[in-house]
Amino acid sequence: MASEITYAEVKFKNASPAAVAEAPPETKKHEHHPQKYPLCLPWLISLMLLLVCIALIIALLVVAPFSCGRDQPTALQQTFKEWQCSSAGLQGKERGWMCCPNGWKLFQNSCYYLSDDKMSWAESEQNCTGMGSHLVVINSKAEQGFLFKELHRSSRGENYYIGLSAQKVGQWHWVDQTPLNESAAFWRAREPSNVDDEKCVVIHTSTGQPNNWNDVRCGNQHRVCEAAAVTV
Repeated sequence: MASEITYAEVKFKNASPAAVAEAPPETKKHEHHPQKYPLCLPWLISLMLLLVCIALIIALLVVAPFSCGRDQPTALQQTFKEWQCSSAGLQGKERGWMCCPNGWKLFQNSCYYLSDDKMSWAESEQNCTGMGSHLVVINSKAEQGFLFKELHRSSRGENYYIGLSAQKVGQWHWVDQTPLNESAAFWRAREPSNVDDEKCVVIHTSTGQPNNWNDVRCGNQHRVCEAAAVTV
C-alpha cells in the first residue's frame, strides 16, 4: 500500500506583509522672488560717499603741515606739533603757506631758533640736530641782516654760535662740510684771529651789522638753529 503524502499550509503569525516601497517625496521647487530694496538706498549710499570725501578733505587740511607732499615726515615735523604759518609766494603762479614750529622765526625758505640757554659748540650742534635742524649756515647778506636784527631784538645774550668751525687753524667749514665762501663772510674788523684755541664762530650782537662774526673758544654760548620751512 502506497504511503500518502499530506500537505499542510502553515501560517506564521509574526510574519509581516510585503513591504511597500515608498517613493521619495517629490522635491518642491523653490520659487525665486525678487528681493525688494528700500527706495531711499541710493540716497543713503550717495550720502555716505559724500561724508567720506569730506572726511578725507578735512584730514588732508589738518595734517598738511606734517605731510608736506613727502612720503615720510621730516625730523622737524616729527618733533613739533604746534606750527605757525604765513602766506608766501611759491614758484610760478601758485601761492601757499610757509610754516615753522611755534617760537621759530621765518625768513625766506628757512626757520630759525634762537636759544635761551648756553652750550658748547659741539653740544649746540647736537641739540639742533636733535630737533631736526642744524646750526645756521649763512649764505647771503640778506640772511645775515635778518639774523642780526632778530638777535639784537631778543637781547638774550651777546654771542650766538653759527654753524662755522675749523678743525685746523684758518680752515673754516660749515656744518655740512662746505668751505666758507669769502664773498659771503661777515667777520668783524681784525677777525678771525686764527689762533689754535679759537676754532668756533659766533655772531657778536654788540657789533654793528653786517660784519659781526668772531672766532672764539668753543665753550658755552647761545646758538642759532636752522631748518627748511614746511611748505603747504
